[in-house]
Amino acid sequence: MISIKQWITGILLMVVATFGVQAEQKKTLGDWDVHYIVVNTAFLTPDVAKAYDIVRSKYSALVNVSVLNKQSQQPQRVDVTGTATNLLGSAQQLKFRRVEDGDAIYYLAILSFDNLETFRFNIRLQQGDARQTLKFQQKLYTD
Repeated sequence: MISIKQWITGILLMVVATFGVQAEQKKTLGDWDVHYIVVNTAFLTPDVAKAYDIVRSKYSALVNVSVLNKQSQQPQRVDVTGTATNLLGSAQQLKFRRVEDGDAIYYLAILSFDNLETFRFNIRLQQGDARQTLKFQQKLYTD
């Protein structure tokens, strides 16, 4: 069975090869390096989808966030909450769940969307008194 870490690496390589862009998205927020990616769940292999209890659909996206200590690059256990708001102002609450895969920690949420829909993501990260907000915008495609 392929791990989610291997799958994400494969997806990043596929996106780079297909679109010729830098697939990794990262922001430094306070003491954290926050990596994030949003991909259509139809890109998941059936094995990965089954292993992580994700329904594959061309109308749903996987929001994947990982938080690393900026100095040590060690994965961090944080509370992750957030919303995705389309350009018409309709918001969806993102329900993140933590997945630990070896020494990696990922926070995964599913988002429903229509083709060519653009979302503004507002993702809140908290660890004790440390709080940061990850904000980005992305257009989603059905295939």
